[in-house]
Amino acid sequence: MIPCLFKTLFGFDCLGCGFQRSLFLLFQGEFLAAFKMYPAIFTCLILFVFTALHFLDKSKNYKNLIWKMTILNLFFILGGYYLKHFYF
Repeated sequence: MIPCLFKTLFGFDCLGCGFQRSLFLLFQGEFLAAFKMYPAIFTCLILFVFTALHFLDKSKNYKNLIWKMTILNLFFILGGYYLKHFYF
């Protein structure tokens, strides 16, 4: 795994720490473990798909959907970070 540069420099986890391990778990079929590792994994992947569609398919407008997914993704990222570091 690629080490987190932010964690190496500052000594604490960034908002993206756990994404790489979660993606690896997702590829292995461990969906619940991937969600527990990084709760925003599914919203991140959906956001990446809609962003790719926006750039590949110019006939449809995905901007509103991308903004809604970004807000939902931020909610999951911040919520997961809070639960991981301050609740458990």
